[in-house]
Amino acid sequence: MKVGITCYPTYGGSGIVATELGLELANRGHEVHFISYANPIRLDPGVPRIHYHEVDVSTYPLFQYPPYCLALASRMAEVADSYGLDLLHVHYAIPHSIAAMLAQQMMAPVRRLPFITTLHGTDITLVGAEPSYFPITRFSIEQSDGVTSISEYLRQRTVDVFGVRREIRVIENFVNCDVYRPDPQKTGAREYAPEGEKLLIHISNFRPVKRVLDCIRILAEAAKRAPAHLLMVGDGPDRGAAEHLARELKVEHRVSFLGKQNHVERLFPLAHVLLLPSELESFGLAALEGMACGVPPVATRVGGVPELVRHGVDGFLEQPGDIAAQAARVVELLRDEALHDRMARESRRSAQERFCSDRIIPQYERYYDEVVNGRAQAA
Repeated sequence: MKVGITCYPTYGGSGIVATELGLELANRGHEVHFISYANPIRLDPGVPRIHYHEVDVSTYPLFQYPPYCLALASRMAEVADSYGLDLLHVHYAIPHSIAAMLAQQMMAPVRRLPFITTLHGTDITLVGAEPSYFPITRFSIEQSDGVTSISEYLRQRTVDVFGVRREIRVIENFVNCDVYRPDPQKTGAREYAPEGEKLLIHISNFRPVKRVLDCIRILAEAAKRAPAHLLMVGDGPDRGAAEHLARELKVEHRVSFLGKQNHVERLFPLAHVLLLPSELESFGLAALEGMACGVPPVATRVGGVPELVRHGVDGFLEQPGDIAAQAARVVELLRDEALHDRMARESRRSAQERFCSDRIIPQYERYYDEVVNGRAQAA
């Protein structure tokens, strides 16, 4: 099958999932065409059956804001026509699904071009719920030939907020369990913890919803009872505040800010515990990637996270903002080797048995077939 994929090519979860999906599809023999304003961050050049088509946006002086949606729609239609795409798969509703709908209409005189919209979280819970975007978000969902969400929580939230009556297929996020795998020896950990401290890790876009300052506070509390060092991976608006808080709490020597990293699969296996203190997560992709590497998460009981993390089995769940409770869980995992080893094994097993790409990608393939052949339910 020939599939066009559009996503935000940045470090957010939707772009990562879309890129990994494209790579997995290409490995399974499909032809994949990425259509976006920049090369997706995890898309290495030269992968067989992967193509990238850049969207060029005009800077004509008349436009106060460059019309990316229109340029994207034109490029989608052009690529679909030139390469005979079977369908478009857009990730994050705004503005990608509207652009896909326009491309579909442009192609209508020639042939049918169905499109699938995958909902990832803030396109529903934050952006789409804004009054100025609410009507067009709902319209784009209803006009899609197929709609998926990454968790049952997000599916139900979409139904509740937008009153959508059409089917929304839940296809959960996935991880390549051959790429993301444990390293029992923690090879390379001493580069960050030369005194043998155990590593904590947090990976995100450092936006307020991720509560990255809580990571610093959790470390400061946990380090009073167990030697620990925190890897802060990523970048975003709250990085400066997090660095300042680390200095204020006098733990700056226990924190390494690593910035954006393209190969986080090399960092996860170094850690003993993953911190995910978010205010809201529709799934928790970073937690899944860590679990595949045998790193138990200490996360918050929000959104779709309980669909991923089983409290007390393969991780711990506490309330957002409860620093004491989260720090206590971290200390348990750092000090009780038997507990950590058991949870590390369960984390890896959970990822393998429930979320490995070889279990999830076929669900997308079957859904593609339904949509292309007109069998997907519209309501």
